Amino acid sequence: MNRPKAHYLRAVPEMPEVEAYRRLAEGGLGRLIVSVGAPDAWFLKRGLDATTAALALTDRSFTQARRLGKLLLLDTSPLASDEPPGPTLGLRFGMTGCLVVDGRVGVDRLLYSSDRHEEAWNRFQVTFADGGVLAVRDPRRLGGIELDPEEGRLGPDVASVGPAALRRALGSSAAPLKGRLLDQGRLAGVGNLMADEALWRAGLDPSRPAGSLSAAEVRRLHRHLRATIADLVKRGGSHTGDLLASRRPGGVCPRDGTPLARSTVAGRTTWWCPKHQR
Repeated sequence: MNRPKAHYLRAVPEMPEVEAYRRLAEGGLGRLIVSVGAPDAWFLKRGLDATTAALALTDRSFTQARRLGKLLLLDTSPLASDEPPGPTLGLRFGMTGCLVVDGRVGVDRLLYSSDRHEEAWNRFQVTFADGGVLAVRDPRRLGGIELDPEEGRLGPDVASVGPAALRRALGSSAAPLKGRLLDQGRLAGVGNLMADEALWRAGLDPSRPAGSLSAAEVRRLHRHLRATIADLVKRGGSHTGDLLASRRPGGVCPRDGTPLARSTVAGRTTWWCPKHQR
């Protein structure tokens, strides 16, 4: 089976890409922040401004890089040993955002972004005492930066949920199954490509009512979600699924050769196999 090359190329920042950003951000841990650049006021969210960001982060260091769904979280150190930890920096990447640490980009190329990497597109950055820089580069300004994001507004991370938590996330709703998977308040981390891949693997119709799944089907979906996550992270991104090359007009199911159906589910373009996805 032909499969896209396993590196971060032609993706949209979904969970696998943000996990790559998290790992890259670990290179910024423990380094003293000496300045903060926030030239784009639009990119700062929930009332944050450049002065407040600089006061909150300067003279601290990042202590931990965490990921909750598609949200990257960078915890900061106290200013002194007898003080509480500093704020958490929340980074959202939208469709075109990329993390850059010391000149290394977390993703080579994004599907809806430019092929170029221009420093002029750095919407937010911190400079370390050793001269290194951690920056969010976003040509279309679709991401955002905030301090102490409300993590409780997101559902459990898809990489850590068990079958029971997945059942709770799906609920008893008549809403489309794919729509529930994409609802970040119920299940954090599933993006459009990942949803299509996991549902195709699990043999489930994306437009089925979420509450219609049997206990066995929930377990099957959970198993394939976990396998999809592991494969996409290992291969190099959300664009590396087995279905991706067929998500186009004239594409056929890689499993049984049936022409794929294209529809809009929960407002998102969806490709699925009408033969084996029920």
